[in-house]
This record gives sequence, structure tokens and C-alpha cells, in this order.
Amino acid sequence: MTQGIVVGVDGTEQAHAAAEWAADEAVLRGTGVQLVHAREPWPESVVPFATGGTEESWAEDLLARTAERLRGQHPGLPVSTRVLASGPAPGLVAAAESGELLVLGSRALGEVAGYLVGSVALTVAGAVERPLVLVRALGDAFPSGPVTVGVDARQPVDAVLGFAFEEAARRGSGVHAVYAQQLPLYATLGPEMVPDIRVAVAPEIERALDEALEPWRSKYADVPAVARVLIGSAGQELVSAAADAALVVVGRRTRRSALGAHLGSVTHCVVHHSRAPVVLVPHD
Repeated sequence: MTQGIVVGVDGTEQAHAAAEWAADEAVLRGTGVQLVHAREPWPESVVPFATGGTEESWAEDLLARTAERLRGQHPGLPVSTRVLASGPAPGLVAAAESGELLVLGSRALGEVAGYLVGSVALTVAGAVERPLVLVRALGDAFPSGPVTVGVDARQPVDAVLGFAFEEAARRGSGVHAVYAQQLPLYATLGPEMVPDIRVAVAPEIERALDEALEPWRSKYADVPAVARVLIGSAGQELVSAAADAALVVVGRRTRRSALGAHLGSVTHCVVHHSRAPVVLVPHD
């Protein structure tokens, strides 16, 4: 049985925003929130001299204060807390298995702290088998626009579209499905060099996109869904298209290999540059 939404808490403003978003989402889902802090294990050579008790006390206090704040904002919301001793990456990946979602704070590209920088973030994002939500701290209310979903009709999209439509239904909003086609270099040289093939490419892709959306439009008849085909860099176009989105949903192929971050260039771009919360939905 899942324990609602799992949130990584580390004392940063990004983690604070992640906890706030998770509480709002839990209310929409009618579930609870599990706050976790993943401790970095001490090397064996320093264990006899480590002040692990002090660190654990700090973590427990942080979790307790965060839980109290969320309960105050959402009376009746079930909130539990847990300190994980197995290290940030393995701890968060394992903790995610007990929830419907894993939610982490997201820092901008180039910043040097928090769960979303370096090998820990890449390992978690690449290994977790639950949807992962990355929330940026913007200092204002979370956006309330549509759910924007990046779709490649040539790949399995049911898990990604299903998540997007379900979230839009919860929010009473719509779905904007976006496919970005990056044309080869010669196609951008202009009519003097080569005919503009975008006019021929877009309708074919739009038909494939509409076909992918059709079963979800039928299932969620009250959710307005718009399909758009954009020409350009997929990551940049998706970020631009999601400027007013409540959520950006992208797929991540599930891989069993222990090597590599398992995240494509489009996902990297969206994670680093989207202002809206980004959901990575694993699929086969």
C-alpha cells in the first residue's frame, strides 16, 4: 500500500517549495504526504568520531517543523516523517517505492547545492520507477494554467498522456500536447537552397498526434486537449510552450542498466529551464 506522496526535504527553499506543492497535490488526490530526509552515510574511518546523533536530531527537527507547517496550511492532511540512513540517492529511490509520486526541489542550472545537482540528482531521476516531480522555488504561487505534455508519437506515450490527462482532470484544466520536430540543417537554409518542407511535415505529425490523443480525449471528455506541432529544438520549444503551464510532463524510458543517467537531452533542457514543476513519467 502506498503512503501518498513522498517528498525529499533538505532545508533548502527548493525543498520547501517541493513540500508545499506536494501538500497541494495530496489534497487533490485525497491522500497524504511522507516527508523524508536522506542522510549521507559516514565513512567507516570516521564513524567512531562522528556526531551522527546531532545530524539526526537536526533532520528530525527539520521534518517535524515542515510537517507542522503543512498540517497548519491543510488541516486534516495526513503527514508522516522519516529519516533515511542509506544515503541520498539510494534512500530517495527506495523511499519512492512506498508512494505514488516522488517530489524533489529543483535548482536552476549552475547552482551548486540541493538534490538536483550532480550525481545524486541524476541517479535518482534515472533510477526511480515512480513519477518524479521537480519543483522550482519561484517565490510566488504555483501557476494554474494547463498541463503541457511533450509527446513523441513514434514512442510509447500512454503512460505519459495518461498522467497528463489525469492531472488536468484533477485541476479542472486542459492538456496542451506538444510535439517538436527538429528538421535537418539543410531544411533551414531557405527556399533558395531547398524547398521549405515544414508545410509537408507538420500535417502528418499532427495526424499522428491526434491519433495518440484520441483514446484519452474519449476517456476524459471534460478535459479540453489541444495538439501542437512546433518546429525547432525539442527541449527549447517545449519550455517555451509551457510558459504558462501548471505542470510540464515528459516521459523517461525505464532502463535496467546501472550505467548512465538515463535522461535524454530534451528532459535535461526541460528540467533545467522550465519554471513550472516538471514531471518525469517512466515508461517501457
